[in-house]
Amino acid sequence: MAIKIPALGSIYIESCRRHGVAPRTGFLSALFKADVKKSRHELCVLEILLDHVKDVDFHPLLEVTTRIGDSEIEAVDVLNESSCALNGEYALVLIRSIDQKLRIVDLQDLSFGKDFLRDVSQRGLQCQVLNLRSSHFRKLNLVGEFLRLHTLNLDYSTMLSSFREDCFSSMPNLMCLSMCETRISNLWTTIAALSKLPSLVELRFQNWICCNDVGSSGSSVGDDQTGPSQPSNASHLEMPPISLNLLIDLDVMTEQAIRNLLPFSMNQNFQNANEDSSDDSEVDFSIHLENDQLDSSHSAPPGWNREINLPSEATSAALSNQNGEESSEGAISGHVADVSFKYISEHASPICFEQHYREFMIASIPQLRVLDNLPIRNIDREMANLTFFKHFERLPYRRSDKESVVSILQKREIRAIPSSFRTQKQMPMDPVGKSQHSYARSLCAAKMGSSAWPYMHSLSISGNDLGDENGSFRPRQFEYHPTNSSLMVFGTLDGEVVVVNHEKQKIVSYIPSFGTMNSVLGLCWLKHFPSRLIAGSDNGSLKLYDIQHFPSTSNGLRTASSVTFDEFDQLTSVHVNSTDELFLASGYSKNVALYDINSGRRLQVFTDMHQEHINVVKFSNRSPSIFATSSFDQDIKMWDLRQKPIRPCYTATSSKGNVMVCFSPDDHYLLASAVDNEVKQLLAADGSLHLDFQIPATGSSQNYTRSYYLNGKDYIISGSCDEHVVRVCCAQTGRRLRDISLEGKASGSSMFVQSLRGDPFRPFNMSILAAYTRPSSKSEIVKVNLLASSECNKEASSGGSSFPFNSMGG
Repeated sequence: MAIKIPALGSIYIESCRRHGVAPRTGFLSALFKADVKKSRHELCVLEILLDHVKDVDFHPLLEVTTRIGDSEIEAVDVLNESSCALNGEYALVLIRSIDQKLRIVDLQDLSFGKDFLRDVSQRGLQCQVLNLRSSHFRKLNLVGEFLRLHTLNLDYSTMLSSFREDCFSSMPNLMCLSMCETRISNLWTTIAALSKLPSLVELRFQNWICCNDVGSSGSSVGDDQTGPSQPSNASHLEMPPISLNLLIDLDVMTEQAIRNLLPFSMNQNFQNANEDSSDDSEVDFSIHLENDQLDSSHSAPPGWNREINLPSEATSAALSNQNGEESSEGAISGHVADVSFKYISEHASPICFEQHYREFMIASIPQLRVLDNLPIRNIDREMANLTFFKHFERLPYRRSDKESVVSILQKREIRAIPSSFRTQKQMPMDPVGKSQHSYARSLCAAKMGSSAWPYMHSLSISGNDLGDENGSFRPRQFEYHPTNSSLMVFGTLDGEVVVVNHEKQKIVSYIPSFGTMNSVLGLCWLKHFPSRLIAGSDNGSLKLYDIQHFPSTSNGLRTASSVTFDEFDQLTSVHVNSTDELFLASGYSKNVALYDINSGRRLQVFTDMHQEHINVVKFSNRSPSIFATSSFDQDIKMWDLRQKPIRPCYTATSSKGNVMVCFSPDDHYLLASAVDNEVKQLLAADGSLHLDFQIPATGSSQNYTRSYYLNGKDYIISGSCDEHVVRVCCAQTGRRLRDISLEGKASGSSMFVQSLRGDPFRPFNMSILAAYTRPSSKSEIVKVNLLASSECNKEASSGGSSFPFNSMGG
């Protein structure tokens, strides 16, 4: 026989007497309210409020919660609306003791600490609704069993920036997820995490608030508002209501059509609007159908508000062409059934400002019905799929479907033709049966498709290897070796040049500054003499080092022999031609100097080649006399030494100052990178535009962008010094394949891209010179393998499939 609720009260009072603790009136009141609900034949819910509960109250409460399973109580909600003095371990024991009758857990985890969060993440909970607003998660790793959970709220978790690979792996029934005002920004890892949620139908990274221009509209943004406010604690997760007459024209739509438009939770409300339900255990993001407009009494921070229109499905085309009006602030208004309306975004996470965010989400989560409080209509899904197809690649080399590595290897063995990428709309880069590189590319697609989290690790090289216990390098520039897949050289801010085996993370040769060099900004290996390299520093010093002809030092490292060239003041760039006979130097001037490597002499200085300083100079990869210059005067110029470069072969102009330029491996293209993500691919023959990658600008005039080729000329990688992301784009279509986010090791630390290079030997491998925003922090070289998971071991990911990219078609 079930334990009566008054009996639970008696058990509690008796336990308090035995432990010498005064009974908490709040708990007794909660028992009384639950008994009243029982008498009224309502769902008998016990609300346990942890506010002001202390450790001394633990044992009496535990005696009651362990017996709830055998009592008349049907569901238990555990709430924490303010600070709580209860130990986090005690709180977890109380929550878990409720077991299957646990319905809602609504907590401010600030009171319980990291151990509480770690335990919840690893072991899970039996609740149906979990509210952990303002949590201290940095990388979300909810891997425990949350088998009954259908609603999760992580709003205002301002430290939350990413997901671990196994996150959400045990939430089969999660339907509603809210993560407003977090730091989440990466579309690819976010979708990979959310793809583990088969039941997800409502997702929120921001609040779209409806503000009608007529009738009882909500308060305008900015009226006596000083900042974002968090919603009050409640027993459910509440989403701002969407007024039905703003979504549809009731005069022309049938009831069934209305239901088809509505998201799940709205549809349930529509169907049950006149029913008196006795079971309210199914908690959802509540989107109520109301006749009045929303009173949006809370505003978002300045610069975080955006406005859109939501026309009806039947009239969307007409609205966009006839009735759409864009205000000076970027707001778009529309009219449906003589009603003007706007939607304003509040509490948006950074991911919401990614280009094509909404379309990316809709196209990637087919079962999703509501995104950011707005229903997803059939036309939305159709347009999202078209937008995704135009701007993104799901898999590299235009493969359309994921395929296992084993399957590809089996087909290669029997010489079968891969069929997973045959579509009428989109042909792969290598037509079936016509390319010897088909299997290699299919393997790349299969490996990348298996995980959105690339394997990343810092190049662990320090002065300890030189016997300096306190020494650490501060890299400023680096280059892969052109013929030896294991070697890399980097120059430091202290004038050192260090040659390393980056596979084994060992120093091969160390060249100290000898007090003659400052920051090393220019590095270039010779191609036909693989032991030689040119190094230039910002004080103008230029040296040729040969790391093969050297004596060994006492610690077994090698000190390279060198040749000194005439200085080039304020140097920023050096580059050797294809025959290893000449090299060029440029810097903070309008001039370029030409040097003869064999004689060690400076042959000539070409003056006034640009109107402003020349940041980078590059020889072509195959022609020893052709070179290109990029300048902050917005011009890219092509030159030919055979014509005594007085006039350029041609000039291509960017809209902003050019940071760098480089040739594609086959010299067919030039890749030009201008300030703030203006990246374009030009035809090397005449400088005409081949492809604009249309990377979104940040608006910063100091956001210096650098881009290089990856996998031969198949892809490009691009990063900027004001951003923590590297973008991978197809060099033939411009479509984005992946974004790689850099995260600092310490909590709250941010990183930005100072330089980057594609690995010339390993497909979809690269290295990134990343610097922290903190002045005291040191830069580091981060190795990235897109074909290996972040969870794989170092041995499996460091080698991979190592073969030159000329075998990959470029």
